[in-house]
Amino acid sequence: MRLLSYLADGEPRYGAAVEGGVIDLTRRIGRDFSDVKALIAANALSDAQEAVAGQNPDYALDDLVLLPPVLSPEKLWCIGVNYAERNAEYKDNSDLPKYPSLFVRSMSSMTGSGQPLEKPRVSDQLDYEGELVIVIGQGGRHIPREKAWSHIFGMTLCNEGTIRDWLRHGKFNVTQGKNFDRSGSIGPCIVTSDELDPRGPHDITTRVNGEVRQQDTTERLMFPFDYLISYLSTFATLKPGDMIVTGTPTGAGVRFDPPRWLKVGDVVEVESSRIGVLRNTVAAEQ
Repeated sequence: MRLLSYLADGEPRYGAAVEGGVIDLTRRIGRDFSDVKALIAANALSDAQEAVAGQNPDYALDDLVLLPPVLSPEKLWCIGVNYAERNAEYKDNSDLPKYPSLFVRSMSSMTGSGQPLEKPRVSDQLDYEGELVIVIGQGGRHIPREKAWSHIFGMTLCNEGTIRDWLRHGKFNVTQGKNFDRSGSIGPCIVTSDELDPRGPHDITTRVNGEVRQQDTTERLMFPFDYLISYLSTFATLKPGDMIVTGTPTGAGVRFDPPRWLKVGDVVEVESSRIGVLRNTVAAEQ
């Protein structure tokens, strides 16, 4: 199943993408499950599947304003330096990392597929980072690695947009450069694990104005999905709807000489062949 969130009649709703459009689940099962996060927490995917069976679409997909599929996850974890060769991009002669690099983002820094990606007034260094995202279904603490796969509800995509010159304003953290309003995006939908096996392998490609900038596969992850779930749950209880943005391949704009920052009007596409395409156009901050 492909679940998405969107605006309809000025209100946030959620539904299932099917051939020909989107079936509104808010009206059909919304009394019990108000949004995608509530659906996940209630382990009610079967209810959604029953509600969709035999129904015609309520909306054309192109008519909708898409939102991030999970509107208010308790945690939005982001993993850095996770694909082969990413550590070498830093040119600091460091050993391969023993543990994942980790930071968090707020949902105000994210927008949905098809919505403007915001270049802030204070910087010209807006960069792209195409990434795969795992969405937690069954929560838990101290999750053994061998059981981690059963905790994944599904997968989606992220452009983990970054304001590069704000990454090192503090001595130890990257939080500022990772949390500018609407600098990143998530979507277009969650493909559930019954349709898409998270074990993969999964491809990931980022294009800017049609030019391929990043391309890789999860077979080359240094810290695979099951490891990340086990590691994170060692110190934090994972909750239904939490999202883990699993790292970007080589080829971000900062790594070119000279760097290739995103400009107003650029179109960024993040694609995985079995998930779809997350597409955003860069706009200036108003």
